[in-house]
Amino acid sequence: MKFDIKAVRTGAGVAALTLDAVDERDARMQARSQGYSVLTVSARSSWEWRSRLRRNQFSLILFSQELLALMNAGLTLVEGIATLAEKETHPETRKLLQQVVNPLYEGRSLSQSLQALPTFFPALFVSTVRASEKTGDLGEALSRYIAYQGQLDVVRKKVVSASIYPLLLLGAGALVTTFLMAYVVPRFSRIYEDIGTDLPLLSRWLLRWGKLLQANGASVSAWLILLVIGAAYLGSRAATRNWLMQRLWQLPAAGERMRVYQLARFYRTLGMLLRGGMPIGAALKMVSDLLRTQLKLQLHGAAEKINEGRSISYAMQLHQLTTPVSLRMLEVGERTGEMGEMMERIASFYDEEMARWVDWFTRLFEPLLMAAIGLVIGLVVVLMYLPIFELAGSLQ
Repeated sequence: MKFDIKAVRTGAGVAALTLDAVDERDARMQARSQGYSVLTVSARSSWEWRSRLRRNQFSLILFSQELLALMNAGLTLVEGIATLAEKETHPETRKLLQQVVNPLYEGRSLSQSLQALPTFFPALFVSTVRASEKTGDLGEALSRYIAYQGQLDVVRKKVVSASIYPLLLLGAGALVTTFLMAYVVPRFSRIYEDIGTDLPLLSRWLLRWGKLLQANGASVSAWLILLVIGAAYLGSRAATRNWLMQRLWQLPAAGERMRVYQLARFYRTLGMLLRGGMPIGAALKMVSDLLRTQLKLQLHGAAEKINEGRSISYAMQLHQLTTPVSLRMLEVGERTGEMGEMMERIASFYDEEMARWVDWFTRLFEPLLMAAIGLVIGLVVVLMYLPIFELAGSLQ
């Protein structure tokens, strides 16, 4: 990715540089290594979408899986990452891996190396690696993170796969309705104009809409394209997504399911960190960003109670971060001392509950959607043929 940099160097004044870098931090480091003091850094806008694609080329899960496999085969950490860099075919990814391994040659820890690249290595992954460095079980930490991400993806994939069929139904219904209104209905209108009979009110409205669509097909198509582009643009903005999420949270059934989903992520992440050896206070700070604003405030209150010496189950129940089932499981975890494992079991219970709800909702929603689409198409067809039915009845 190319960055335009304005920088100052002693004796040379202000200079404009163009550098290839992985991200803004890398661009600043390159400029400083050349003796410049950086003033401003900006990514070239023409490369924005391409840079996103390049970023998506690096898979943290694939990196973790391959590194774990190499370490299990007997390679050291440095040898494993260097091997991954050597075999990489994408220049940007190879450069990123080199930026990870170079500090290791200088004696720095892996967590310090990863922390310098926050665009590609999230704080949760860095914290997991840092906790494993204290206990010397990096392989186990990588295994836990891989399993953690795989379990998070299960519900997400179920939701995505459940939404594909309804979207296909909506698309097919919209295409059929558009074809009827823009092509079939105008031809029926000509037939009725030649016959010269009086039409029912609803049929006249339908025929007028059909003629309007046919006469202004280009304008309607242009507006539809602009509408789709506008909807896609708004959907890509964080403010729009936040607004939609707030509306969904206000719906009783959907809001409760979204709360359960967030609690599942919260308990799974917290359990992974606790099993990795991280203290409960630091782990709670780390996972707070996974929750929406209201739940985050509740978590802060629970963390204060835990810091005061109260039990985790009591603090979570007091601030409404539990369900009856999770509360009992937390109490069992406190008695047995396996709190990290118990939290992961709570998350699995929530995930199964969420999966059942998604399955029930799709089984109910798909027939209702098919009935609604069939009703719209059937209404259009009936209104088109209604004058013919009345004419046939008058002839009899």
